[in-house]
Amino acid sequence: MKFVFKLAPVAAALIAVSAHAADIKIGVTEALTGGAAQYGNNIRNGFVLAADEINAAGGINGNKIKLIVEDEQTKKEEAINAFKKLIFQDKVLMVFGPTLSNSALSAQSLAQAAKVVAFGTSNTVDGITDPGDYIFRDSVTESAVIPVTVKTAKAKLGLKKVAVMYANNDAFSKGGYDIFKKALADDNIATTDTETFSTGDVDFKAQLTKIKSTNPDAIVLSALIAEGGPIVAQARQLGINVPFIGGNGMNSPKLFALAPGAASDNLWVGSPWSLSNDSPENTKFIAAYKAKFNANPDQFSAQAYDGMYIAAAAMKKMHFTGNLAKDRADLRNALATVQWTGATGPFKFVQAKNSKTGKPAGYDADQTPIISVTRGGQYTIVK
Repeated sequence: MKFVFKLAPVAAALIAVSAHAADIKIGVTEALTGGAAQYGNNIRNGFVLAADEINAAGGINGNKIKLIVEDEQTKKEEAINAFKKLIFQDKVLMVFGPTLSNSALSAQSLAQAAKVVAFGTSNTVDGITDPGDYIFRDSVTESAVIPVTVKTAKAKLGLKKVAVMYANNDAFSKGGYDIFKKALADDNIATTDTETFSTGDVDFKAQLTKIKSTNPDAIVLSALIAEGGPIVAQARQLGINVPFIGGNGMNSPKLFALAPGAASDNLWVGSPWSLSNDSPENTKFIAAYKAKFNANPDQFSAQAYDGMYIAAAAMKKMHFTGNLAKDRADLRNALATVQWTGATGPFKFVQAKNSKTGKPAGYDADQTPIISVTRGGQYTIVK
């Protein structure tokens, strides 16, 4: 005997919807605690804001983005562990992060081996995308930004000689120093003194006193904001009032708390994003960020916000199969083709070459940097 069961129309519709709609799990590994938390928390906010907006507008062809967020604590080992959990236990489609280049160099190699997209939104050291074609970033490299910053500062300030400070135990700061050194030589700017320090240091007066005695036109600083802010403040306390020229780590509103008042004035930095940029996309982002988090965004939240929209644009091109390995590969292929105009301006990927072998590697950002200078507690675009 053959039995045939018929579902009521409403029940059948509910089953059809549930079969279609599904969460798309996206991993986020950022420094929510530790020395880079001032970057990591703003990055997470950018992802959350974008994901909420995308889901409210219908998600990815009806499917909702579900963020699974891990705190990598500003520790390389924790970043690796978070990547392992997200990729192998949570089985996410892709992973954003980690926050610092030090951690990315190790954790993202794991993602490449597992054939899972790793997308950095704050990693600017050369070689980040070396592991292969599953590694992406929308953060513009220091090697693309620093030479423009130096050239602009020289033209506007008439620089002839500078002193240099950098953290010698951090891949980001050391890499920035190497790029600054070449850019200064290319622009025929002499170096009066080079001083080093370590991440975690709090007293920089000895190095700054040596620098002051050389009478530079400016101080070039490759540092994260946790050390960079106090360096600027202590320089002003010692009567050093020349401009600072910073790398990407110095592009943070945390500067104004660490070097209050006029002490923070006259820092020159480059970035693809500025709070002063009044494009429609950036104006919309800033208003939405302020409404949700009651604070101004920064470069890092903007790049995370755009990064989520870039990933969503790729996902909307895909036909999800339910085969995770295939879907991860399809995302990689779709992501490489995305062009987007967001808070950070027009964006597209360009395939990088491995810094050691010259062979095709992952995908870097193709964007034009904006040069800003700090005045009155804000970063102002240099005209």
